[in-house]
Amino acid sequence: MHARPAAHALPRATGNRRDVLVTAREQEIRFCTASDGVRLAYARVGHGPPVLKVGSWMTHVEHDGKSIVWIPWLSELSRSNTLLRYDPRGCGLSDRNVTAFTLDTWVDDLETVADAGGLAHFTLLGMSQGGAIAIAYAARHPERIDKLVLYGAYARGALKRGAGSPQREELEATTKLIELGWGRENPAFRQMYTSLFMPDATPEEAASFNQLQQISASPESAGAMVRGYAQIDVQADAPRVQCPTLVLHAHDDARVPFDEGRLIASLIPGARFVPLQSRNHMLVVREPAWQALVTELRAFLAVPVTVDAPPFAALTQRERELLELIAEGRDNDDIARRLGVTNKTVRNHITRIFDKMDVTTRAQAIVRAREVGMGVGGGMRERPAARSVKPAG
Repeated sequence: MHARPAAHALPRATGNRRDVLVTAREQEIRFCTASDGVRLAYARVGHGPPVLKVGSWMTHVEHDGKSIVWIPWLSELSRSNTLLRYDPRGCGLSDRNVTAFTLDTWVDDLETVADAGGLAHFTLLGMSQGGAIAIAYAARHPERIDKLVLYGAYARGALKRGAGSPQREELEATTKLIELGWGRENPAFRQMYTSLFMPDATPEEAASFNQLQQISASPESAGAMVRGYAQIDVQADAPRVQCPTLVLHAHDDARVPFDEGRLIASLIPGARFVPLQSRNHMLVVREPAWQALVTELRAFLAVPVTVDAPPFAALTQRERELLELIAEGRDNDDIARRLGVTNKTVRNHITRIFDKMDVTTRAQAIVRAREVGMGVGGGMRERPAARSVKPAG
């Protein structure tokens, strides 16, 4: 069963440096059924290697594409990939009248969506509490996960970081506020959460996030989910994750402590940890941390190519050498000295390189070159041998 909403123009998200206009892509919304009978809504958009985003609360697969908070994320994640995402039980278009909110049910829901989407192997993305669910799934199904991305995530729920009375009292107070004020027209209660998730939000961004809270889940479901998330503990699962893992976390995240990101990176073998300079749990395009995140994601998600893959196949050996130096961030004078040529020769080479790569700026050339491993030592990556992976289940 599925619905195909009409394409629509999405609003403009404005920032200090530039305007970001995201063009809507048509998405398919479908439904599948978890093992306990709960119906789950999932959506597919984009083309390329699959990325499955773990369901996390305050999402709505139909509404997210109209939210200025989510537009940049959805656009970036589907830029070169097929993005599959879903509303967790109790949220969005998935069944709302549910009571089972546990790690096992959330992992089961993730498996249900992966199977329904026909994903034999894929990259898994876990944001916030979705990170713990992603870790548990990756530990249980290593044969299906190619890469793991964890952003603003944690391995220990709030009550597992310190089960003392202050933590429990704070959780109960926060949950009671959600249950009392989540559904009210006055956004004052929801603004408390918005201030934790996005302290640097503009009034427009805050209003959008406030609205998303109201439409994504009922007060009762939101409170029950918060209590369930507080009990999560996947510290024993993390060391069993076998795939390449990228962990990103904002230094001053007011929602999930920075140390929780550090803990995850220390528990998962070989995980790469990237600190981001931000106070926002949910990054926005106006801040430098957003571009840092985009650069890391593109490099990590890029499919390694061989030297005979377009557009790099069209480059001569000298042009590849020059592009490598460009990707390292070197200017024309430095490149000319290193290659023993004139500055004019360098400019002529760059013109031909840009034409062959179909780019117009140095920044674009650097991004494309770094996506395939240039400029980071060792030159262009070789494509690893394909491995056979059979679907789980």
